[in-house]
Amino acid sequence: MIEFIQTFVFLFAVIDPLGSVPVFLEATKSYDSKIKKEIAFKAILFAAFILVFFIVIGQIIMETMNISLSAFQISGGMILFLFSLTMIFGDGKPLDEKNMLKDHKDVTIFPIAIPSIASPAAIMGVVILTDNHIHSVTEQFYTTLIVLLVLLVTYLIILVAEKIQNKIGESGILVISKIMGLILASFAIQSILTGIKEYFKI
Repeated sequence: MIEFIQTFVFLFAVIDPLGSVPVFLEATKSYDSKIKKEIAFKAILFAAFILVFFIVIGQIIMETMNISLSAFQISGGMILFLFSLTMIFGDGKPLDEKNMLKDHKDVTIFPIAIPSIASPAAIMGVVILTDNHIHSVTEQFYTTLIVLLVLLVTYLIILVAEKIQNKIGESGILVISKIMGLILASFAIQSILTGIKEYFKI
């Protein structure tokens, strides 16, 4: 149960559903509520496909390139740490991704599904969590279910995005994103330390 909570909290931090609220609202502001729901559903489906794809084949790609487990843990941890710093000290995920929006004609995949939900950090995170050298197939299956659960929560959150933003405002969302960044930074450092420990056989 503790492991489930830890994995859920990490994935919630790295996917950052609340951070996607302003992005979703900005990207879909010219659509009616019915179209917004369709966009939200399709974006979640596409994000799920991307994350599950990397769970299944991400490590195979890494190993084909002869990348060792310790190197992957250290590099993955560094990427997650740098991403967490942008969440903590930067303007935040919402502003960065809203600035990527050039028009509102095709927003389902970009920027809502990628990079708002299935961000590079989320992709790296799910690959680390399902490492074949550490986790059994059963454990990886449960992790995949948790990923899908977090995406379901994300879907429910962006369905009521307008209400959430009206309630806590963009500043409130930014504060929560920074807290998620702190959690992500802790996990990233742990991954780096584990990689160093494995490499030097400490």
